[in-house]
Amino acid sequence: MNSIRGFLREHPFLLPWTGVLLLVCGLGVVAGILVWTRGLVITGLNDLVPWGLWITVDLSAIGVGAGAFLLSAAIYLLGLKEYRPLARVAVLVGLLGYTAAALALLLDLGRPDRFWHPIVFWNTHSVLWEITMCVILYTAVLLVEFLPVVGHAAWLEKRVPWLARRLQWFHNLAPVLAVLGLLLSLLHHSSLGATYGVLPFRPLWGNPGTAVLFLANAAFTGPALTILATLAAQRVLRRELVPAPTLAKVARFVGVAAAIYLYMRLWDLFAMSYTHIPFRAEGLAYVTGGPLALNLWAGELILGALLPALLLLVPQVRRQGWALPAACALTVVGLVVTRWDVNLSTQLLRIGWMPGEPFGGFASYTPTWVEWAASAAIVAYWLLGFTWSLHLFPVFAGHTEEAHREAAAPHSEPAVAEHRPSIETEIP
Repeated sequence: MNSIRGFLREHPFLLPWTGVLLLVCGLGVVAGILVWTRGLVITGLNDLVPWGLWITVDLSAIGVGAGAFLLSAAIYLLGLKEYRPLARVAVLVGLLGYTAAALALLLDLGRPDRFWHPIVFWNTHSVLWEITMCVILYTAVLLVEFLPVVGHAAWLEKRVPWLARRLQWFHNLAPVLAVLGLLLSLLHHSSLGATYGVLPFRPLWGNPGTAVLFLANAAFTGPALTILATLAAQRVLRRELVPAPTLAKVARFVGVAAAIYLYMRLWDLFAMSYTHIPFRAEGLAYVTGGPLALNLWAGELILGALLPALLLLVPQVRRQGWALPAACALTVVGLVVTRWDVNLSTQLLRIGWMPGEPFGGFASYTPTWVEWAASAAIVAYWLLGFTWSLHLFPVFAGHTEEAHREAAAPHSEPAVAEHRPSIETEIP
């Protein structure tokens, strides 16, 4: 209790911030109740646009949570232990992202009471069933990966030590969980794109390259959000949580991967123009040079890939203090715009069925306040979970724990400790 009071005195903004987030979550609960009692008729969805704002939120939440499986694979499969300080925050970001996606799906389902049907009634011929099972299993893997973090919480070790010890034991499963997480993530991140790749009834769907692009986009956006969350936590807690060289190495990976993704995306667009598939060339013209072109060029390609690659790969720019958070934030924005383009922009293109009329105009879709309120509540849930996890759990396993272990070692040399001052003494 004293630690909580001290934390609140040190961070007076925490309670107002929490109050605002709870208010937004409460409004989202009201919107969810209205959807579950009255149905999707109170949304802006229609026959031409059946997947709207909530599916875009779902795709985005899963995409930005991809940092967990990459960092876990780097630590436990490739032996890159220098990234261990980022492992816990990556798992937290992934867990919050996947549970946020589950909330969006519960709202979008016409019969949310049947959410358990894919688990019992298997349809192995359905891509959506495969995605559902992978997401459920990987969310369970993330939950088990986060249990040791809960077990190391000081308040739990003090009050329920036997439970803390049992939760800490799950750390022994980390290599196995890393393998499972890598396999499941590769499956469902690519399958999300494959869902659109196997549906040919939209002008820009039915493209096999979408599966690869979804995976590539998530592969560098997940670590970017992990870096952004770490920088935000360091600003709030006013101390270094992850060594700067570690963040710099992950940032260079994000920059290189963003440049590769930009190359892949451009070639995918060029290749789509050489096709005999009906209406694809016409639909591509409206996305690349018509009313929907701003999303593609400005949001997805320039802001989401080109600028982050330049900010992170040009040495003179990368040394600027603002470059790293700006590049990571733009990367996250780019993924959201990409998911919006694939899911929503393509549905707004109507196919004309009259002879000589390849394009039938644009479909109409305007999200109602219920959709916006529920989507804002999902974002607020993510922020609320991350905010309080910083205080309740030792999310960042870094310098402090390593220093304690070295101090407790029987043959530790004092001379080494003299050259390794704590972060608290370095930062006023």
